[in-house]
Amino acid sequence: MPSTKQYGTAGPANEAIGGVPTIHYLDFASRGRGQVIRLMCEDAGIAYIDIRYSFEEYPDYKKTVIAEKNPTANVPILELDGKTLTQSYAILRHFARQLGKYDGETEEEKYWADAMCDIAIDWRTVFVSAFFSPNKEETYPKHQQTDRPRFLKALETHLTRHESSRQGPYVVGETFTYADMVIYQVLHDENLTQDGMKDLQEYPRLKQLADAVEHRPNVKAFRESDRYLG
Repeated sequence: MPSTKQYGTAGPANEAIGGVPTIHYLDFASRGRGQVIRLMCEDAGIAYIDIRYSFEEYPDYKKTVIAEKNPTANVPILELDGKTLTQSYAILRHFARQLGKYDGETEEEKYWADAMCDIAIDWRTVFVSAFFSPNKEETYPKHQQTDRPRFLKALETHLTRHESSRQGPYVVGETFTYADMVIYQVLHDENLTQDGMKDLQEYPRLKQLADAVEHRPNVKAFRESDRYLG
């Protein structure tokens, strides 16, 4: 049976988004696209219900419960106020607009957050393909030597050159956006934020961003709690 737990106490942030969301996602520690939604909930102070499916039971639930809620039968899925929300990055942008933060203030800032997020999405796509390949022993090491450094270099270059990114630790300077969470999560899932971020030493601007995310008060408390599964 899937595990179901509720975290937090509903407050103003829940009122802003219309209630307490129920997140359906894999029991994949603190990894994956569903984790980015948890990260936003934690940072914003959004109480949420977390339903996790083990990898063993998920195929059966995917054909039934998940397929009934989402025609593509993909997770994460959110249930909120009688509605079903799908597509993790659309959910992040939706919540950002409802909360009035996390996506920049000016149109230029919103564009830049979207652009940097899209680069991270492209990275995650090739990462997942290599990591979950039947030939992982061959495809993932190759990914680590080719695609991963290519995306690391691209993000590092953008962060050091773009005027907004040069004004502070985040994609949009001092303004924390959903794009920072998306970038942080793919860094984490590629095991680049572990061991003192030693594998990010060649990318100081990305390390600065990851450090800033981890030291946000609510994120820090989350990572130090039993809710965070590594």
